Amino acid sequence: MGMLLTVNGAKTFCYTGGKPFDAAQPTVVFIHGVLNDHSVWILQTRYFAHHGWNVLALDLPGHCKSEGGPPRTVEEAADFVLALLDAAKVEKAALVGHSFGSLVALEAAARAPERVTHLALVGLAYPMKVSPALLENSQHQPMKAIDMVNVYSHSMMAPPPSSHGPGSWLHGGSRALMRRVLASNPRVNVFHRGFVACDSYAGGEAAIGKMACPVLFLLGTNDAMTPPKAAHLLQQQAKNAKTVRVEAGHQMMSEAPDAVLFALRDFLRS
Repeated sequence: MGMLLTVNGAKTFCYTGGKPFDAAQPTVVFIHGVLNDHSVWILQTRYFAHHGWNVLALDLPGHCKSEGGPPRTVEEAADFVLALLDAAKVEKAALVGHSFGSLVALEAAARAPERVTHLALVGLAYPMKVSPALLENSQHQPMKAIDMVNVYSHSMMAPPPSSHGPGSWLHGGSRALMRRVLASNPRVNVFHRGFVACDSYAGGEAAIGKMACPVLFLLGTNDAMTPPKAAHLLQQQAKNAKTVRVEAGHQMMSEAPDAVLFALRDFLRS
């Protein structure tokens, strides 16, 4: 189940976890990373939707089911998230972001701290520099870059079945998702644009200093894309923060879905 919201004049898709939106309940917004969509949060969103929360797991503009131009910068994406809250008539929400989405959530919380109750930064690195090889391949050889990212994003060559049940293949599923997201926008290379936005974002230290809400750093112990040490700068400067590490790589929502869910559940209860 999902809902379409008109944000900045364009239709935006939000997955609601199988439950209708209820203005009386608290809201949690899930923000995906580069070349992903709302589906990466499938287990976590369904849990929250069935345990007293409104869930808005969005497709960023120009991705899959959402119209509009893909954001060129973290700041542009953060403004979109705040506009999404306006469109949904949500005054306050918890923000959960993964990878690029973690930077977007951080920046959105800094721009409107009075509107964010909790901030969960999943697979965060700051600065989130992207290797020149990945930047170039994402532009000129995106299928090669997808293969590279999938090697770096999982902690094991053959991880056990997890969020999708017996017979699932995390590498293959992730690769298929990324190809689908790339193909969803024939006008703009959302892969390269997203990586450039990650690589160029320089507002993390200023943003973390403005946090008024609790902050969770949710990191994968075997994450080669955004290693846990890459969050250290912002961890040092966060005023009201906790860190949870899970035994997983970068795509921890599918590789360690229960551990990610329990960390988010316990954090949002606080």
